[in-house]
Amino acid sequence: MDQDQGRLYLGSREYLVALDMHNVNKEPLIIHWPASAKRKGECQMTGKGRQGECANFVRLIEPWNRTHLYTCGTGAYQPICTFINRGWRAEDYLFRLVPGYVDSGKGKCSYDPTQENIAVLINGNLYAGVHIDFMSTDAALFRTMGGRTAIRTEQYDSRWLNEPVFVQIQQIPDSAERNDDKLYFFFREKSLDSSGGASPTVLARVGRVCLNDEGGQKSLVNRWTTFLKARLICSVIGEDGVETRFDELRDVFIQPTQDERNPMVYALFTTAGSVFKGSAVCVYSMADIRNVFNGPFAHKHGHNYQWTEYTGKIPYPRPGTCPGGTFTPGIRSSKNFSDEAVDFIRSHPLMFHPVYPIHRRPLVVRTVDQVDAVDGRYEVLFLGTDRGTVQKVIVLPKDPVSMEELTLEEVEVFRQQLYVSSDAGLTQVSLHRCGVYGRACSDCCLARDPYCAWDGESCSAFTPSTKRRSRRQDVKHGDPLRQCRGFNAKETVQFGVEGSSTFLECQPRSPQATVKWLFQREGKRKVLNRAGGLLKTNHGILLKSLNQSDAGLYHCLATENNFKHTVARVALRILDRDIVLALTAQDEDEEPKTRHAGPYPQSSLVSTPFPPEIRLINQYCQSYWEQLSPKQQQQRKRTSRRHTESQDQGLG
Repeated sequence: MDQDQGRLYLGSREYLVALDMHNVNKEPLIIHWPASAKRKGECQMTGKGRQGECANFVRLIEPWNRTHLYTCGTGAYQPICTFINRGWRAEDYLFRLVPGYVDSGKGKCSYDPTQENIAVLINGNLYAGVHIDFMSTDAALFRTMGGRTAIRTEQYDSRWLNEPVFVQIQQIPDSAERNDDKLYFFFREKSLDSSGGASPTVLARVGRVCLNDEGGQKSLVNRWTTFLKARLICSVIGEDGVETRFDELRDVFIQPTQDERNPMVYALFTTAGSVFKGSAVCVYSMADIRNVFNGPFAHKHGHNYQWTEYTGKIPYPRPGTCPGGTFTPGIRSSKNFSDEAVDFIRSHPLMFHPVYPIHRRPLVVRTVDQVDAVDGRYEVLFLGTDRGTVQKVIVLPKDPVSMEELTLEEVEVFRQQLYVSSDAGLTQVSLHRCGVYGRACSDCCLARDPYCAWDGESCSAFTPSTKRRSRRQDVKHGDPLRQCRGFNAKETVQFGVEGSSTFLECQPRSPQATVKWLFQREGKRKVLNRAGGLLKTNHGILLKSLNQSDAGLYHCLATENNFKHTVARVALRILDRDIVLALTAQDEDEEPKTRHAGPYPQSSLVSTPFPPEIRLINQYCQSYWEQLSPKQQQQRKRTSRRHTESQDQGLG
């Protein structure tokens, strides 16, 4: 994401694309970056290529400086890297590879395009979690480039990494002292205890290293001397008391706060078991993560070789602390760490306590944005589903110890934009679609969407800097009683023909509302009850076989949070069937005397005096026609013309 130039960079199979962040449908800038024909042939000779892997899949795009990007691809199972010139400004329309420059991608990008890898450029150093070999057996956290000695995790040591899948990586400072800065990375790995019955086969992890780690002097040479890891727990307790754990870490989003040292960590998990399939979002605080890393170390001990808390002497400096930091001001380099400290961390990289989420439960069980609303700041999550849709979910405090989740809407796949990518492509979704909540103040308020507020006329996008005083919004309680006094549903007139059916539309915009219909005749209102003659749907009611006694005022009442409001008021008027048939019968022997501006040819009877009901129908139809856009009018005319032609051919 290039905020300066308003571009979104996308890597795919043999192509790099620069898209307009505000409209991904605009003509993009494209770079074709294939692997050479020779390399593709060599790749196929190794037995690869059956699934099209012998190509250059772009897996890394990182900003290098103000004008260039650094990019790496799989290179048909021989990773390669190069620079991209993106120019100073978006108006330059510059997006091309630096000619003649190619660098090895080993330790920066995976060989296999199906292997997930993570990377970040910090001060010219590339930190990457990646598989380093052709067979994908050697995975490590690497630091390369920048003129410093390359460094990595211990090789083929399952205590450090055991078949890991890397998910996210980010620099997070621990204190005001820059020597304390650490790199946090999130991954899942195979459990060392997976053979033991109830033990999970996969565990979610958070790991960290110090940015200024230079490796050891005698032991752990060119290896991290500050590598630590801890388990992430995300679980729910069912009504039967059984705990369901979500161990398959899938994605991590790190939400910045005003304190750069304490962002919120949102993590998406799925279950690894075959009995229960589900997903969950858990949120973690950096304070809790640091507390675990400052706590006891794990140790395998006893005749059963079980994990226990290490209770022996902890060497100085404490394993995991950074050289030259707050607690080690006299140690200038990790090469000056004591042999005891280096040997300890080599055999004890795991912390004993796991990291639990805030409130010790998931936010939701089924990406994240913080929204400033009238009554506070709220977290909104955008969750992709296996149906190809995106759910917009808000999480609200229910009481001091629990949270409540509300699904605001489900969007089929942007001012603020959400980008959703998959193997098939990239799409762009607006974060606020306030129009879907309707034109009623109460519906807008009950939607409880922090992106939207009632502006006196409609439900529209809300920004905290809005000057208008009439903005009505209540995300926390969804109480329109306080917000929407004086904003009531308008009455509409609808006509039905005696003996036929008619549909009265009413669709509350809030998914949480329940609907009830009232019928009013001669001033009396009562609950609508037509035995066998009424069909209720999610969009309204169908009245079957109308008669004159059905004429009256129909009220559609929605109830939510003990608040009742009228969503629709429909005045139904019943037309005499014989009169309607007579007036709509076409006199084939007489040409129509006049025509109106609408799409339908008028009858020759238009010059005769009409009963009041028919005049009202004409007024209603004319008013409806004038409200249509020119495009809609043309569409109606074409539909009418096709209908007339089919009648002329005996098809009507």
